[in-house]
Amino acid sequence: MVIFPIVIVISAVMYIYYKVSILKTKDGLTQSYFNAKSRICLGLFLFAFGINQYVFYQTRISLFIGILFVFLGAMQLVRGFKETKHYRNEWKRLNPAD
Repeated sequence: MVIFPIVIVISAVMYIYYKVSILKTKDGLTQSYFNAKSRICLGLFLFAFGINQYVFYQTRISLFIGILFVFLGAMQLVRGFKETKHYRNEWKRLNPAD
């Protein structure tokens, strides 16, 4: 199962990328949008890490820890997608010419 470590590394790198890009921008709306995108990456990281833990160890304790990580990751993913959609629509409303 090589796919989960690859997803974990890519989502961690993208999380750091979006957090650093928040520092580069001055616009509050853009910062909120990048924060929502970073939340998606964090959720994907937690989700993939939880699945990878159970697949790798296959014990009862790793199952409980994996379920916890999958649950927290799913919550972050859902909230991130909702925030991203909201801020994208808000940007379109404020900038109709672009």
